[in-house]
Amino acid sequence: MSLKENIIFESLRLFSLKGFLSTSVQDIMDAAHTSKGGFYNYFKSKEDLFFEVLGEARKIWRENNLDGLDQITDPFEKVKRVIVNYRDRYLKDTTKLPGGCIFVTLSVELDDQRPHLAKELNKGFMGLKAMLKRYLDEAKRIGRLRKNCDVRAVTEVIFSVILGTTVMYGIEKHPATSDLAIDSLLDYLNELSVSAGNGKAD
Repeated sequence: MSLKENIIFESLRLFSLKGFLSTSVQDIMDAAHTSKGGFYNYFKSKEDLFFEVLGEARKIWRENNLDGLDQITDPFEKVKRVIVNYRDRYLKDTTKLPGGCIFVTLSVELDDQRPHLAKELNKGFMGLKAMLKRYLDEAKRIGRLRKNCDVRAVTEVIFSVILGTTVMYGIEKHPATSDLAIDSLLDYLNELSVSAGNGKAD
């Protein structure tokens, strides 16, 4: 790992634990075992570093949450796979995200004090909603969801449960509550589904 990569990695961990505003450049230098010269050789400012960390956080999110989706053709099963991956891979990735989901931590912290940075984080939330809705729309189109299912409402339920679970996991740092919430969400989705190939409700 290069020095630049190490600074980004340690900043990612610190931001997930302490937030952006409460993490000083000195904290980052100490964690990365580098000097001011080493830090500013790669980053003009802490805000410049923020965008690099955000890019790495998005990469980690994709690697964890989208794992195996390319092997699934059923759009409804894709939605469930994202949710299961989120529960089993993303939330529990304590090596890279010891404080929990960095997107939620930073969006709450930066919304008022650094709205331009919060806006960048919000793009990810909107992207997740759009992806879920796209899969659910397709699932309804091919008959995998009940005809009376309101896809927009279901998308909001999924997003709200994910957001709430993320907050609780960040507070408790224990999987019991988050596992229960996600399992309940999967049960809810199964109640809305129609079994593939037989046209009957599950």
